[in-house]
Amino acid sequence: MMIGNLFFNIVFGLIGFVLTFLVTMGNNLLMTSLIRGIFGFILWFLLAFILRWVLGFIVKQSAPPEPDFTLQEESEAGLGEQLDLTTPDEDEELNNLLKPKPDPASQSSDPGFTPLQPPKLVSMKDPEELAKAVRHLKEEE
Repeated sequence: MMIGNLFFNIVFGLIGFVLTFLVTMGNNLLMTSLIRGIFGFILWFLLAFILRWVLGFIVKQSAPPEPDFTLQEESEAGLGEQLDLTTPDEDEELNNLLKPKPDPASQSSDPGFTPLQPPKLVSMKDPEELAKAVRHLKEEE
């Protein structure tokens, strides 16, 4: 929220232009002073926007909040004045969850899980036969 209007920014920018122009007029040429004055106008114009925004923010923070009439109408009807939140007792369920459960494998007479034992893929062939096979494959390439 900004307070004031654009006229405030223009006046502020003109003050910046005049000050900058007068300060630089003594040491520079007329054209250089005008260019610096225009830069001063732009800078002061933008500073006025920032100042307006900050002042609007401060005024908004210090102002009392505006009453909301829809909330007043609901409270007059008596709706939403009491809220009863109750949950059922779950103490027994929580205690059951915290107790350690017995091992299911020890309860049954079934041996249960047995790990898979795949056959070994290691070849027990004669090393000479393996060497012949490698030489044969090497010659085909």
